[in-house]
Amino acid sequence: MPLYGEVETLSPLIRRVTANNPGPFTGTGTGTHIVGHGEVAVLDPGPDDPAHVTALLRALGGERVSAILVTHTHRDHSPASRALAAATGAPIVGCAPVVSNAPRGAPDGFANTLSEAFDADYVPDRICVDEDVIEGPGWRLEAIATPGHSSNHLAFALPQERALFTGDHVMGWSTSVVAPPDGEMADYLASLAKLQTRDDTVYHPTHGDPVTEPQRLVRGLTLHRRQREGAILAILGNAPATIPALVAAMYASVDPRLHGAAGLSVLAHLIMLERLGQVCREGERWARA
Repeated sequence: MPLYGEVETLSPLIRRVTANNPGPFTGTGTGTHIVGHGEVAVLDPGPDDPAHVTALLRALGGERVSAILVTHTHRDHSPASRALAAATGAPIVGCAPVVSNAPRGAPDGFANTLSEAFDADYVPDRICVDEDVIEGPGWRLEAIATPGHSSNHLAFALPQERALFTGDHVMGWSTSVVAPPDGEMADYLASLAKLQTRDDTVYHPTHGDPVTEPQRLVRGLTLHRRQREGAILAILGNAPATIPALVAAMYASVDPRLHGAAGLSVLAHLIMLERLGQVCREGERWARA
């Protein structure tokens, strides 16, 4: 477990302060990363938690914050940006706001438990797109568009250390939730494939420890999703099924608190397979096309 509110040095250029917000979707908590020394960038400032903001300001110790970077706008990532910006005068830079995350398409009994997870008050001073650059003395951060977990998700590369801040696209403790309508399984898989073309040697996710064999993990995550896809097709090959029935068959060993999110990931797979012409809807049930 991290020492909440304390500074951990992860590498010559990277420090981390973890918020005390552990849970089934956050692991041990939101890890806010500080890049550089003297003039720094802060990545994913975290939840609306005054104690965490105070810990960040203490960790910065009077350093100049040149940018507050946000990978995506879930409430465990972006809300503290406003308090940190007010305290430091730094601009909020990063992903675009999410226009809508209404849970259209979710079946009865699977209300989108993440539908209120977006930070509706997020207003960046600068929106980053793929390949945009944010620089400071001795460091350079490059935006990498990685939609899937959310439509606005960005990762940030630090070439000086061949490191990648992966937000929630790749986590150090669990697979990512892909929740329609904002989350798209096809986009998520394409973003994983995009990371496989890179030569990063370490990932720093916002949740979990650094990943020191990133390519191996990305291959494993891709295989895991393809196996889930295969399991869905196999079950539907026997008879049409509802999403709750699919979850019961596929996630029996998973924490029941995560079954709602699992249902949304199943829905994301089904939407992708429907677009590929492999499955079709029959009311609340799904069947092989």
